[in-house]
Amino acid sequence: MADRLKDLFDERSVRAIASDLRSAHPGFDERAFARGCLAGLADLELMGRASRIADVMHDHLPQPFPEAARVIVASLGPELAGTDAFGLHPLQYMPHVLYVAQRGLDHFEDAMTTQYELTKRFSAEFSIRAFLTRYPDATLRRLRAWAADPNVHVRRLVSEGTRPRLPWAPRLRTFQRDPGPVIELLELLKDDPERYVQRSVANNINDISKDHPTIAADLCRQWLDGAPPGRRWIVSHALRSLVKKGDRGALGALGFGAAPSVAIASASLSPRSVKIGGELRFSFELTSTAPRDQELLVDCAVHFVKANGSTRPKVFKLRKLILPPSGRAEIAGKVSFEEMTTRRHYPGRHRIEVMVNGVAHPLGQFEVRR
Repeated sequence: MADRLKDLFDERSVRAIASDLRSAHPGFDERAFARGCLAGLADLELMGRASRIADVMHDHLPQPFPEAARVIVASLGPELAGTDAFGLHPLQYMPHVLYVAQRGLDHFEDAMTTQYELTKRFSAEFSIRAFLTRYPDATLRRLRAWAADPNVHVRRLVSEGTRPRLPWAPRLRTFQRDPGPVIELLELLKDDPERYVQRSVANNINDISKDHPTIAADLCRQWLDGAPPGRRWIVSHALRSLVKKGDRGALGALGFGAAPSVAIASASLSPRSVKIGGELRFSFELTSTAPRDQELLVDCAVHFVKANGSTRPKVFKLRKLILPPSGRAEIAGKVSFEEMTTRRHYPGRHRIEVMVNGVAHPLGQFEVRR
């Protein structure tokens, strides 16, 4: 993704940033700034380009940092309207965010004010992490206050900036060891009305679940007690990784913890030899062997062959259903073997299993060929 996005920081965007900064500070040397940014820029990837621009900003903005921060804030465009359909334009402020993280650590209040304004136009999720590391108590206090902010982007920063495993960012090792302070913030956001914030809260819990599955499952079980629809959506999305792994605690929190009494029959795989670029179709009959109704979560796991010949399972969602005693359900699905940027396919023998409430039932094997 970064490879495709890096060209957002080109000569045109550099000159646009220069123009904005000069409008806020007439003494800003646009031409020298552009020359400094563009020297060797083409050889850098996305984050490298943003970091280069941030470094050159430091060379040309007034100092100390509080003076530079006031120029940055004054140069910003209008706040984001809504939570979607704003495209890639907000990425123009990534250098500004990196500048705050690199140059503002000795000026807490000015840096917080700048991040507060930046996050309403892009996101300060990358820069806020440096302050959580340097000033954990003060930053957490500020985030607790921002959790009640009327601006949806500020509220989202509270959950997104504290994700222990935020993509493209250094991990927050302290919160990986002890997610308690993060969970305290998420408690303040669990009933936020905006799906934009709800998704961020869920992603944060999903991060936590990779280091502390029991804590994440127990939290979600508590949250489901009397939960409104938005919170139920958070829980379902938050536990997705654990559910794919068949984690009993997560399945139990969602109501699928009981070991299923089922039989699998009439399994069909077609074709038995799949060419890379094609697809596998499968079907089977699921029959309840229990004396009472069963609430079942049915997924399938495909054990894809890796480059080194080993296999790794990937879980695909199928259905949720309730089967009465002796009840039957015919279930079908398909698996694509199209080449994707996120998954390459390799020839070899693959396996497919049906996962019922996290319990695996073999469905069969098939070959993948070039």
